[in-house]
Amino acid sequence: MARIRAVTGQRRTLLDQGWTLTVATPGGSDNGAEGIPAPVPGTAAQALQAAGLWSAEEPAPLHDRDVVYRTRLTGHGPRILRFHGLATIAEVRLDGERILTSDSMYLAHEVPVTLNGEAELSIRFHALHPVLAAKKGRARWRPKLAEPAGLRFVRTTLLGHMPGWCPPIHAVGPFRPVELVEETGPCRVLGADLRSGYDGRDGHLSLRLTVEGAAAGATGSVEVAGRTAPLVFDGVGNGVGGFHADLTLPGVEPWWPHTHGEPVLHGVTARIGSVEIDLGRVGFRSLDVDRGPDGNGFALLVNGVRVFCRGGCWVPVDLVGLSSDRAAYEPELRRMREAGANMVRVGGTMLYEGDAFFELCDELGILVWQDAMFANFDYPTDPAFLDSVREEIAQLLDRSQASPSLAVLCGGSEMEQQAAMLGLPRASWSQPALTAVIVEEAAARRPDLIRVANSPSGGALPFIANAGVTHYYGVGAYMKPLEDARRAGVRFASECLAFANLPEDDPLGVPALHHPRWKERVPRDPGVSWDFEDVREHYLETLYAVDPRRLRYEDPDRYRRLSRAVTGEVMQAVFDEWRRPGSTCAGGLVWQWRDPWPSGGWGGGWGAGWGVVAADGTPKPAWHALKRAFRPLRVILTDEGVNGLAVHLVNDAAQPVEALLRLTAWRDGAVPVLKAERPVTLPARDAISLPAAELSDRFFDTTYSYRFGPIPHDVVTAQLLSAEREAEPIDESHYFPKGRSLPRSDLGLTAVVEGQEGDWALRLATARFACSVHVEDERFQAEDAWFHLPPGLERVVRLRPRAGPGVTDGTASAGRLVPNGEVHALNALAPVRYRGNA
Repeated sequence: MARIRAVTGQRRTLLDQGWTLTVATPGGSDNGAEGIPAPVPGTAAQALQAAGLWSAEEPAPLHDRDVVYRTRLTGHGPRILRFHGLATIAEVRLDGERILTSDSMYLAHEVPVTLNGEAELSIRFHALHPVLAAKKGRARWRPKLAEPAGLRFVRTTLLGHMPGWCPPIHAVGPFRPVELVEETGPCRVLGADLRSGYDGRDGHLSLRLTVEGAAAGATGSVEVAGRTAPLVFDGVGNGVGGFHADLTLPGVEPWWPHTHGEPVLHGVTARIGSVEIDLGRVGFRSLDVDRGPDGNGFALLVNGVRVFCRGGCWVPVDLVGLSSDRAAYEPELRRMREAGANMVRVGGTMLYEGDAFFELCDELGILVWQDAMFANFDYPTDPAFLDSVREEIAQLLDRSQASPSLAVLCGGSEMEQQAAMLGLPRASWSQPALTAVIVEEAAARRPDLIRVANSPSGGALPFIANAGVTHYYGVGAYMKPLEDARRAGVRFASECLAFANLPEDDPLGVPALHHPRWKERVPRDPGVSWDFEDVREHYLETLYAVDPRRLRYEDPDRYRRLSRAVTGEVMQAVFDEWRRPGSTCAGGLVWQWRDPWPSGGWGGGWGAGWGVVAADGTPKPAWHALKRAFRPLRVILTDEGVNGLAVHLVNDAAQPVEALLRLTAWRDGAVPVLKAERPVTLPARDAISLPAAELSDRFFDTTYSYRFGPIPHDVVTAQLLSAEREAEPIDESHYFPKGRSLPRSDLGLTAVVEGQEGDWALRLATARFACSVHVEDERFQAEDAWFHLPPGLERVVRLRPRAGPGVTDGTASAGRLVPNGEVHALNALAPVRYRGNA
C-alpha cells in the first residue's frame, strides 16, 4: 500500500522527546541504573557519544550488551503505536506488559493499545552476539566480507561488520521514528494502492482505497495534475469498504531523470466525504530494458529513451545516528545531482533508506537502484525467515509505491559471485527460494520496476563483464590498462572504479601517507596482501611515469598532487569510453560515492577512502573529474589507433544543440600546430561520432600512429562552443599522445580575483597548457578544480566560503572573508598567488 502522508481526523504524535537509555548485561536488569538522554529516532551509539561514553573514532562494541529505552506516554482511549524501525532484536513493553517482539531492523510495526492516563513505554534491544551464537545451521559457504558468520540468520545491516570497508559502529536502537496515532475522524483509511504509468503520450493513474467506517452510499474523488475523477464505491463488508478510480491524463508532463528532462511531479489528493487524504506526489514515466541483439545487454529505457546511467553507490550519511530525515539526505543528494549523477545504488551491504530519500530522488531526478538487503551470505530458507523477508520487501515497495525515481529492484549483492568464486558448482550459485519471494512481491506491488536477480549476474560467470550487470574492477583493483574498459565489453557496471581517493586538503597534523594510522583507514578486501592505495599507485606510475614509492618519500607534496589527480583522470577516461557512441556499456556506478568513516579527529581526516566525497561532505578531486565526465552535453576524444583520433558528441538534453566544434593540437603546450573547426548539430537525446581527420583538409597524425619523424604536439584539445550564445564554452576534452606527464615549465598562469561582499570568483588564464589546475585557499573552496586549461581560453571559477569559524553555513559571514591563496598546476614550476580586496 502506498504511503499516506496525512488524513483528516488522524492525529500523529512523533514520540521524539523524553527518552532515556540504560545499558545492561544480556538478559540482566537495568533497575537502579541512571539513564542518559536518548534521541529518538536515533541509536545507542548516538546517545552514548553525546554523553561522552562512546567515541566514533575508536568505537566500542555494542552488540554484547542489552540497551533499554524508556519514555512516558499520556492519553486516554485507543491508540496505535507505530515503530518504523528497531535495530535489531527488540522487545517492547507498555507498563511492563509485552506488546511486541521484533527480530528484523527492516520491519515497521503497528500495535493497537489503550491508554488510561500515563504509561511507561520501554524498548529493550537484546545483545546481538549471544543471539547469533545460539543460531544453528551450516551454510554452503562462508564469506570473508562480514563477520560473524551468524549474521546471515538475522535481518540486520552489515554496516559495522565489514573489516577494511567501514568503521565497526554497531546499529542498535530505534533508528527510525516512533509515533502515537489517534483516529478521530468519521472513518479510518486502512490503505492506498496507488499506481502510475506512461505510454509515451498520456499518463495513467490507478487508485484503490481501503476504508473502515465509510457509510453506505459514500462518495469520493481523486485529483491529480489538474484533473478530478470520481472514486467508485465497491461496497462494505465487515465494516471495511473499498473505493477505486482509474484516470487517463492526456499529454501529461512525464517524469525524467534530470540529465534527460524535468523530473515533473504531480500531487495526488483523494476525498471521501469530509475526509481528505494526502497521497504525496507521483511522476508518470515508463521503464524498460534493452537487452541488445544478443540478449546480453542491460540498457535502461526511460519513456522509451535509452539513458546512460551514471552515479555512485550510496553510503549512509550518518553512520552513528542513521538519520533518515530530509536535512541529512538533501546536501548529499544535491551534490550528486550537481555532479551530473542520474542514478544512485543502495547496495545490499547497507540499509533501506527513509521516505525522505525517495522523495528527494523524485524531486531531483535521480534514479534509484535498490538492492534487497542481502549480500555474500548463503541465507536460510525456513518459512519463518522467508515470511519475514516477504514482509520486508512488501513494506519497502509499499512506502515507495508512488516514487518514480525507484527504477531497479535487485535481489542483493555478490551472493552469486561469492558462491562462484569459491568454486561451488553452478547449481549452488543462486538462492531460488529467496529470489522467488522478492519476485512475487515486486510483481504484486511494483510491476513497473526492472528486476535484477543479483548484482552482478547475467553471464557465463556472475561477474563476467560482457553480459548482464557486472562489478567492473578491470580498470581499478585488477590493474588492467585503460584500454580494458573497451576490451572487456562492459554492459552495465552496477559497481566500478574503486580507488583510495585522496581528499582535497590535508587535515592538520596528518602524518606521512604511509603511517600505520593512515593505512588503517585505507580500504582493503579481507584476506588480500594489497590495499586500494596500491591500486592508485599503479595508475600513478602508468599515467605519469613516476616511481610512486620513491616520490612519496623524496617529494611528498608532488606525490599528493599527482595522487589526487590520477584517480579522477582514470575515472573520466573510463566513463568517456563507455559514453561514446558504439560502446556496449549503458551505465556505471562508482564504488563508493562517500567515505563511510565519520568526521572528527583523525578518524575523519586520515586515510584515503573509496568515496569521491569525503565523510564531511567535501568533494574530492575525483568528484570534479566525474562532474566533467557526467555532463549531459559532452565532447569525448578516443584514440582509434591507425584510424586516428575520434570525436564523439553526446547530447542527453531534450532539445538539439547548435554548436561549433574546434580542434587544436598544441606543441609545447603553447603553439597551435593544427587548428580546425566545424559547425555541428547535436541531435536531442542522441550522440554522433566523426573522425578528427574530417575536420582538417590536410593529414595530421593526431595519435602519432604512423611515427613519421618526431611527434609535433603534446596535447590535442576539442572544444564544443555554443553557436547561439556567442561561442560560450559548453565542454572540452583533451588527448595526450605522449602521456599525461608534461614537463614542468613557466606556464604564464594568471589569476585575477573578481567580486565583492562574499560573491568571489577567480578569472584564470594561461600562456601554456596547464594540467590539473586547482586552487588552495584556507577560507574558500573552488567550485571547479583539477581541470586542464589550454592557452587562449579564460576560465572563471566561483569561490565558495568554507564552513568554519565565522562561516557556519558557508554564507553567514562570507562578506567579511577575502580570498587569499594559490593556483597550482601539475606542470607549473611554481604556484600563482592571489588575494582579493576587502
